[in-house]
Amino acid sequence: MAFLTDADRQRIAEAIRQAEARTSGEILTVIAPASAGYRFAPTLVAAGAAFVAPGVVWLFAPGWSFPWLYGLQLGVFVLLLLLLSWRPVAVRLVPAAAREARAARLAREQFYAQGLHRTQDGTGLLLFVSVAEHYVEILADHGIDSRIGPDAWERIVADFTRAVRDGRVADGFVAAIGACGELLAHHFPRPPDDRDELPNRLIEL
Repeated sequence: MAFLTDADRQRIAEAIRQAEARTSGEILTVIAPASAGYRFAPTLVAAGAAFVAPGVVWLFAPGWSFPWLYGLQLGVFVLLLLLLSWRPVAVRLVPAAAREARAARLAREQFYAQGLHRTQDGTGLLLFVSVAEHYVEILADHGIDSRIGPDAWERIVADFTRAVRDGRVADGFVAAIGACGELLAHHFPRPPDDRDELPNRLIEL
């Protein structure tokens, strides 16, 4: 991803290693450029504009022949579809609630796809980011939820979200990993026989 460098990835991996050195918790980080393709809304808007365009032209310039009107309609559709399909624009065409729902669904899919529900003591923790939606979520398995309530993650998520909006994705990850590590170390200190169950690296979708 263009907004992450190899140095950023190394920083994130090192932050995970440092956090897990003090806790039996398993921290996994996942980042997605977007949680959906967002193709439906641009196509719908472009098709609607193309449908209306010949009527508007015919109203003010009734002398246009059918081939010209058809060409205009096709041109409007293709041009608008290209412009509106640019991801920052396409995302904005979708209601905020729908964007959030898609990102939340992908976060939960990744929680299970990456095996966070299969850790020995239910101490898997997912830090999920979907950049296009500026969406950040922390999901914890049952072992963590039994001791740490969801309110404990709210400040971490808020700080992380601000960093993503400002384009400081790597900084947000590193700070969030450190803060989560502090909480986990308090409730789940690392025993001598602890072993890594999940990869200590950023997973990029």
